[in-house]
Amino acid sequence: MSDVRVIIQRDSEREERVVTTGTTAADLFAGDRTVVAARVAGELKDLAYEVRDGETVEPVGISSEDGLNILRHSTAHVMAQAVQELFPEAKLGIGPPVKDGFYYDFDVAEPFTPEDLKRIEKKMQEIQKRGQRFSRRVTSDEAAREELADEPYKLELIGLKGNAAQAAEGADAEVGGGELTIYDNLDAKTGELCWKDLCRGPHLPTTRNIPAFKLMRSAAAYWRGSEKNPQLQRIYGTAWPSKDELKAYLDFLVEAEKRDHRKLGAELDLFSIPEELGSGLAVFHPKGGIVRREMETYSRKRHEDADYEFVNTPHISKEQLFETSGHLPNYADAMFPPLEFDGQNYRLKAMNCPMHNLIFRARGRSYRELPLRLFEFGTVYRYEKSGVVHGLTRARGFTQDDSHIYCTKEQMPQELDSLLTFVLDLLRDYGLTDFELELSTRDPESDKFIGEDEEWEEATEALRQAAEKQGLPLVPDPGGAAYYGPKISVQAKDAIGRSWQMSTIQVDFQQPKRFNLEYTAADGSKQRPVMIHRALFGSIERFFAVLLEHYAGAFPAWLAPVQAVGIPIGDAHVPYLQEFAAEAKKKGLRVEVDASSDRMQKKIRNAQKQKVPFMVIVGDDDMNAGTVSFRYRDGSQENGIPKDEALAKLADVVERRVQV
Repeated sequence: MSDVRVIIQRDSEREERVVTTGTTAADLFAGDRTVVAARVAGELKDLAYEVRDGETVEPVGISSEDGLNILRHSTAHVMAQAVQELFPEAKLGIGPPVKDGFYYDFDVAEPFTPEDLKRIEKKMQEIQKRGQRFSRRVTSDEAAREELADEPYKLELIGLKGNAAQAAEGADAEVGGGELTIYDNLDAKTGELCWKDLCRGPHLPTTRNIPAFKLMRSAAAYWRGSEKNPQLQRIYGTAWPSKDELKAYLDFLVEAEKRDHRKLGAELDLFSIPEELGSGLAVFHPKGGIVRREMETYSRKRHEDADYEFVNTPHISKEQLFETSGHLPNYADAMFPPLEFDGQNYRLKAMNCPMHNLIFRARGRSYRELPLRLFEFGTVYRYEKSGVVHGLTRARGFTQDDSHIYCTKEQMPQELDSLLTFVLDLLRDYGLTDFELELSTRDPESDKFIGEDEEWEEATEALRQAAEKQGLPLVPDPGGAAYYGPKISVQAKDAIGRSWQMSTIQVDFQQPKRFNLEYTAADGSKQRPVMIHRALFGSIERFFAVLLEHYAGAFPAWLAPVQAVGIPIGDAHVPYLQEFAAEAKKKGLRVEVDASSDRMQKKIRNAQKQKVPFMVIVGDDDMNAGTVSFRYRDGSQENGIPKDEALAKLADVVERRVQV
């Protein structure tokens, strides 16, 4: 045997080691049970991979992003094996890892039932305990077709090999590009074949390396995401590096379900999505209207203080407008079909920027007017597929707090810097404080993006510098830019650690060209402005949903539909509380009195269910002393507060926008 020199890279540490030919990645990391794969020359490899002379090998831990994907993809294979052992007629679709879990699609005669999932999970536990070995082998297209002759969907994937653009999400995990591979599940003792699947890999060494998993639910899914294809049955599951992490995730899901904005919206009478209107089209009820109004009012004031000018634009336009902007060629799938009348096609507005360009172009502009900051609460309509519509967070009709800023190139760096600070400060005012930034750039290999290389480089660098000044984590998003320019997205974490994409800031050199926007410079020459797109909330509906889930419905007093509810101990105390509520209303406070015939304790429970920040309780002692008693949402109580002090405290909490 000859010697092989390899470099083992662990974070910033490099170790050169001499090993014999045939040494595997598993041999290099023997003893470290957290390592589930290796990265060699940037490519993920199974631990069974035999290292070669001069290679740099990095361990992949099970808790890393790649490690979790490998764990979950391996668990998906175990699930598919379990399904075919229990349902031999089942045909295999695809089974990729996804965020926090995995899924696998099957063609079966009947949809899976909850009892079926229990049986499948039990069978998976049996397979896991067998310690079957995942074994990779290279095959040819012809041989794979022969082996998988009874799997029609796998045969279709073989035809897509190397052409992932034609494949659905997850299909690339099955076939990839280049050589075709099959993974065998081999008996731990005899080495006999137990099951096999067309797959790019890599996988865990054995099924015993799967520490903890659970099947979550089943649903229908079209093959390769197209409604023209057969409808398959998809089983979702999750897998984690330890039982404790699995339990923590399941507990998290319980908490997330409690906070579901659709559930809270109904319980708190905030909004609904009537079937008569259609999926993704919400109506706000009076209480939800108050929350929305307060959100908009505060945002409007902050924008006025920052020298934004408010505009309004219609909901419909001639189709040609969106041809000019470039949206129709690049965005047609997300727009509703055209409406034809007066011999022309019209479109429902899917974005506000083309109309703002028309406002800029309506008259001559001077450099003295720049930066010109136009702002609109503009309602738009997007044709989202029914499968992705989700309450207020993915809607078909929604209102953007949309701004377009026109400035000179010289003004652009400062404008981006102050704009990002403005955005983050305003989000903090609504109670979000944990941020990271994402820089979305273009893919130079794609023909989706328009404009010159120099323009993209200049715009991207300006955004990067503005983002770095904030001192927040900056995450790259290659290929995620809009077709006309790069963007910064603000990612905000909510109270239970979920990340939501909030504000976006985009630099656009292209639309000013397409609309022939000009301003007169100081020297009298005509110059092209830079256009900055910015949506702070993203959409008011989506931001409403995020805040509703962040606060679990218990809005801070300044946003709460009812800021305080008066609860009389007896009927004799109702007039006193009504007088208190009238004085509160003069101060702009939202105070109601529960004068119903319910007992006091039920009135308190009702206020708690409605998550009212303050309960104002009054009995004989308070009425005789000219005081009230406060009961807070956490159950604590403060007694004998003079009425004027109580009103002042309510007003102060609302004014300072604090949570109580």
